[in-house]
Amino acid sequence: MMQAITKNISWEFTDRKVTAWGGMRMFKEFLDRTEIRKVLGESCLPWPASNCGYSPVQVVESFWVSVWLGGVRFSHTAMVRFDDALKEIFGWKRMPCVSTYTRFFKKFTRGHVDNVFGKVNKWFFEQIPEKTITLDLDSSVLTRYGKQEGSLVGYNPHKPGRASHHPIMVFIADMRMVAHSWLRSGNTGSASGAVVFLSETMDILGKHRIGLLRADAGFFDGKFIDDLENKTLEYIIAAKMNSVIKNKIQAIKNWTKIDNGIECGEFEYQALSWQKPRRITAIRQLVEERPNACGKYLFDMHDYRYQAWVTNLRLPVPEVWRLYRQRADSENRIEELKHDFGLNGFCTKDFYATEAAFRCVMVAYNLVSLFRQAVLGLKIQPRLQTIRFQCFAIGSWIGKKYRQKVLKVSLAQKRRPWFEGLFVKIDDFSWATAFKT
Repeated sequence: MMQAITKNISWEFTDRKVTAWGGMRMFKEFLDRTEIRKVLGESCLPWPASNCGYSPVQVVESFWVSVWLGGVRFSHTAMVRFDDALKEIFGWKRMPCVSTYTRFFKKFTRGHVDNVFGKVNKWFFEQIPEKTITLDLDSSVLTRYGKQEGSLVGYNPHKPGRASHHPIMVFIADMRMVAHSWLRSGNTGSASGAVVFLSETMDILGKHRIGLLRADAGFFDGKFIDDLENKTLEYIIAAKMNSVIKNKIQAIKNWTKIDNGIECGEFEYQALSWQKPRRITAIRQLVEERPNACGKYLFDMHDYRYQAWVTNLRLPVPEVWRLYRQRADSENRIEELKHDFGLNGFCTKDFYATEAAFRCVMVAYNLVSLFRQAVLGLKIQPRLQTIRFQCFAIGSWIGKKYRQKVLKVSLAQKRRPWFEGLFVKIDDFSWATAFKT
């Protein structure tokens, strides 16, 4: 039966170095322009004990490549190992096996993680011209299915009772990048350690001014809000709908209509642990007119859905609401990190090894984001899986021309000008022009 199906075309083996990822030649040149390898080499990465071991810079770079090509587990790094053409493109003489990656990340301690990725991230944002930025603080749940360190039972909306890790991340909304991240135990509260985390973030961002910080209700915490005000930062944080706040919202008499089925109001609120009252802004949406409205019902009344935020902005309530709604894009970033970059897949038994891989993925994400904005330059920025299909997945092979190695790229005639144009943009790349205001 097999012969009947395939008899129309014969097949044979070849020793030619062929790859499905010829477009990575372009991305390799982009990495060279950023000089990220030089920074990795100066970042005190853990070196192998043997003289025959792999360079840690190559281990990190090849790990990134496996992520960019769709790997979401350590076992998927094998697809890079057996691609001889890809090795030629990146100048690797030999490739690590799966266990080499896990052993490498297991060498990371708490100090290694902070020093290496703190230095890399700080260097990264130093290259970008000074900007006023908006930060979106968020946390997520990474469900685990084994007995890994820090994998504990905590808040897990999709898998209640299942052990997890509970990372905290802060995104730069204007750049669509990750400024800083921590991996935390699964039983950690959203705002746990947020004060120290924010201080580290500000150190990483250096010259950039934080114009606004937005966060969900998990960060509705008096100590964290006090710290924001001590740092003279403006903020909008979703309020926890406890019974006191619900009663105060219910007591609002002068709701102001801002659109069909949407009204706004505000009041002052002081929790028992707060040293002073703060401004709470509220929005209610009529469910009959807006059946897809976000928010919560008050007690047993289901005619309106309500949302509330604590803020030190003096803007009108509709403007506060409009600004906060833009924070929803951080959820898209988290979804892309999980599904396209394997954020929840690179897990080992050792906590700091898992965190090292976790933060390594974050740097890989920022490099792709830089590529999207500086080279592709599209209004609607594509996700990694789209970039992988359009730019990376191009059949190619290594040939020779005048005794020099040449990458033969198999690309339709009408797509070649576009592909060559990307190389021109990479050749003209500079950090100063990558983020035009």
